[in-house]
Amino acid sequence: MSLSIPLADVADAWIGDLARATEIQALAQIAGATLLGERALFADLPVPGLRSAGGGCRLYPTASGWIALTLARDDDRTLLPALLRTQDVADADDEALATAFARQDAQALVAQGRALGLAIAAEDEIESASPALVQLGDAPRAAPPGDMPRIVDLSALWAGPLCTHLLHLADAQVTRIESVTRPDRMRDGRDSRLFSLLNQGKVERQLDLRSAQGRSALFDLIDAADMVVAAARPRALAQLGLDPMGFVAGKPGRLWLTITGHGADGDRATWIGYGDDSAVAGGASAAMRGATGEPGFIGDALGDPLSGLYAARALSAAWREGRGGAFILSMRGVVARAIAQAQARDASDFKAQLRCWRAAAGSPFPAVPARDASTAPLLAAEPMPC
Repeated sequence: MSLSIPLADVADAWIGDLARATEIQALAQIAGATLLGERALFADLPVPGLRSAGGGCRLYPTASGWIALTLARDDDRTLLPALLRTQDVADADDEALATAFARQDAQALVAQGRALGLAIAAEDEIESASPALVQLGDAPRAAPPGDMPRIVDLSALWAGPLCTHLLHLADAQVTRIESVTRPDRMRDGRDSRLFSLLNQGKVERQLDLRSAQGRSALFDLIDAADMVVAAARPRALAQLGLDPMGFVAGKPGRLWLTITGHGADGDRATWIGYGDDSAVAGGASAAMRGATGEPGFIGDALGDPLSGLYAARALSAAWREGRGGAFILSMRGVVARAIAQAQARDASDFKAQLRCWRAAAGSPFPAVPARDASTAPLLAAEPMPC
């Protein structure tokens, strides 16, 4: 069989749902594989093995199972001595880190890492995964609107911008907010083409959210919106003075969706998660182990594109139905749902995809139907032999 990105068929089904519901031809032309493999195509990334395609996350064996650790921010490595309770790892290379992790307990590492603010996950967390989408509260039901919504996009990186990009293709008006003091890390460098693609057609406002003037401008934009998409932990929103429940209560049919790594309830709402480690928490590496006997990453930062697509589908459905409310989406829960859907559809085929994927580790990412970052035409896919 040709090498394909596992779960691309699930993404195909989800984008198909969105396209049929909105009757937007531009959405109907997007392949699920495109959404899952677009960044890898633009950045020429490899099929991952124990290290993620983008290189920021790594799977490590411990004394009691495998963990995934993302070191994405400049100061993440400074927390390694506190995580492993030894100064010997302050400047350790991968081999030394692997040796240090191998002596530790997985659950203790995950608990300590999350307390420190690291994006870390255990391979066997699927049994305690959050639901994909949690509704925190209702807004009064409104008559289904005739026009697409005005959206304020407070998100960054991949999942949130993909969600609002798909809604923009469905004719929503999107205003993108970027903090002048914390610009989107995807704006420059390797991911700049994906940044341009996901944010084309949006109105951009750069605000200093530390100033009273900047926050006032933000509140005015949000007050005029029908829908807000955020990608921050609830505590971070509260520190900015943002109140999702107050927003949806202010007008019938308003929607607020916050994308998180792990969910809304209890401590999970405070855990940091990125696309790769959240996918591991959602069962991606466990599924790989079940199919091949070895751990591994599926796709490229799988939690991001799946969650962006899932969020767009959920918000579009709620808007069309006139159903307002505040929601929190868990990337971990979305990946768990996608895996369950693939297994229910054809478990043997899903395992075959995973075996093929694991065997291809280190080779170029499979070509996907690509879109240009300025006009987004579709190009032909080039299948790769397994």
